[in-house]
Amino acid sequence: MEELIKEWGYIILFLYSFGGGFLALVFAGVLSYSGEFNIFICIVTAGVSNFLGDQFLFIIARKNKNYAKDIMSKYSRKVAYSNLLIRKYGYIVVFLQKYLYGIKTLVPLAMGLSKYNFTQFTILNITATFIWSFIIGFVGFYMGEFVLNLADEFKIYGIIFLISIILGFAYFLKKI
Repeated sequence: MEELIKEWGYIILFLYSFGGGFLALVFAGVLSYSGEFNIFICIVTAGVSNFLGDQFLFIIARKNKNYAKDIMSKYSRKVAYSNLLIRKYGYIVVFLQKYLYGIKTLVPLAMGLSKYNFTQFTILNITATFIWSFIIGFVGFYMGEFVLNLADEFKIYGIIFLISIILGFAYFLKKI
């Protein structure tokens, strides 16, 4: 398992971060604390992938409006919430969406469907991704001692408990 993580870890982090990456970057930060990964490579890997993912969604919506509307029709409540946030907070939503589970992929699609300027979105996305990846990466890194001590103290029960808390939190956010 350890060899698999060392060999494929950065690739998995890149692929997972294309569509979000929050939990993967936290876990990569913990693994960086343990010495399995390099925290700076993790931050750059997740950041580049997350940036590309949002740009991809924006471009899809801009170039193929029907396809984007098709995707968004399945999530009408979240799309309405995303549009409300965009109207209320404007460009700040590009920063907020990185941290809000459930609308992360919808905001770039909604902005791509609108007449939002591509260059302005790109600059905001670069900045937001840079801030997001550093905050989440270092939170994971500094949580590393706590998580590894918990896992060591409780062995499998601690890991199961921690995963249960994370999944419960994700479920709760999905319901919001």
